[in-house]
Amino acid sequence: MTDTYDLLIRGGTVVTPWGAETCDLGVRDDLIAALGDLGGASAGETVDAAGLHVLPGVIDSQVHFREPGLDHKEDLESGTRAAILGGVTSIFEMPNTKPPTVTPEALRDKLDRARGRAWCDHAFFVGGSPDNADELAEMERLPGCAGIKVFMGSSTGTLLVEDEETLAIVASSVRRRFAVHAEDEARLRERLGIARDSGDVRDHPNWRDVEAAVLATTRIVQLCRRYGGRVQVLHVSTAEEMEVLAAYKDVATVEVTPQHLTLAAPECYERFGTHAQMNPPIRDARHREGLWRALSQGIVDVIGSDHAPHSAEEKERAYPTSPSGIPGVQTLLPIMLNHVAEGRLSLQRLVELTAHGPARVYNVARKGRVAVGFDADLTLVDLKARREITLDWLASKSGWSPFAGMQVTGWPVATVLRGQPVARDGELQGKPAGEPVRFLECLPPEAA
Repeated sequence: MTDTYDLLIRGGTVVTPWGAETCDLGVRDDLIAALGDLGGASAGETVDAAGLHVLPGVIDSQVHFREPGLDHKEDLESGTRAAILGGVTSIFEMPNTKPPTVTPEALRDKLDRARGRAWCDHAFFVGGSPDNADELAEMERLPGCAGIKVFMGSSTGTLLVEDEETLAIVASSVRRRFAVHAEDEARLRERLGIARDSGDVRDHPNWRDVEAAVLATTRIVQLCRRYGGRVQVLHVSTAEEMEVLAAYKDVATVEVTPQHLTLAAPECYERFGTHAQMNPPIRDARHREGLWRALSQGIVDVIGSDHAPHSAEEKERAYPTSPSGIPGVQTLLPIMLNHVAEGRLSLQRLVELTAHGPARVYNVARKGRVAVGFDADLTLVDLKARREITLDWLASKSGWSPFAGMQVTGWPVATVLRGQPVARDGELQGKPAGEPVRFLECLPPEAA
């Protein structure tokens, strides 16, 4: 009897956890059902992947899509559209919206807003604060919650957590891995005059200096070891932090961003001005090489985009009144594929950092790898394609990128979400069909 599938992807080089092999891939009922020679099989739809690599869909575990309250910068439809066009099939969105995501009601509102509008699968972080610290252990288990996010420095409103008591509550009571923006707020306040006095964006890494990052990172990993917490330290920017984190891998996992791996100061500020301004800052080449060294040594677990869009008008304000952050969800994969082409990391390691790693760090159910029984979230890439990142390709509402005009080798040519082709050759297909991501620690018990 001939096997029948909903979707057949034929002849691609499939990147699995155990290596890459040229084979067919069959999808049935949203899941990967078979890998191998499926020459005799039939399917409702067949995709010829000859000459392409079939990767697990990218999980971007740090994005800011700005809805609600800041929708002029981005919203859930435009942000997830950019994700899908860039080969990203799942996103975890941050809580610093207006109002911030700090209650069950705010989380539910985001899930409701995403229904029927989100192009990719999604989950939302709940922000930790002194006001809700005692409820975080309960909220982290809610459906659609990616986990708890703590801003140790330079957030707004109630989302700043710098006091020892609240940090200790988080580290001792939150059972899932929580995410942290690690900059020391007291040092940032102490050094703010550097930025105000100079008015020069080249002083951004002098204001938000190495010590501010190292102090906060050291503090949070020590608290986690003391209280039994598990932390994901986001967008690590210094070589010194990597030395600390290497000694705390029992409690800490590590994220870096494409921009910190690609750009360096002072050149990026001289070229892009405030369009290169982000928190923590882009630093000099010594730190960039320190991040690559940590990546090659296995200290880094995840690459996330920290997609943080602002309008071009906002970014052009005089420093330091200009906001920090750049768009990045759509350019994450092209930038990193270019690093693969230039020999800085292997394709297998890139897959570990963008799919296996996020799924492992956050205990994602049935995502993050090409294997039978997993969601058929797939990104088809042409490793030899030479492309330019252009503004008309970018879907973010922000309308700009420091990477616009960059020539890259390696390009996402098709995206499949739970077995449904949703993008091909830069064009969306179908309608938004994203669903909430599920997490192993939050799965409901089976009905009797």
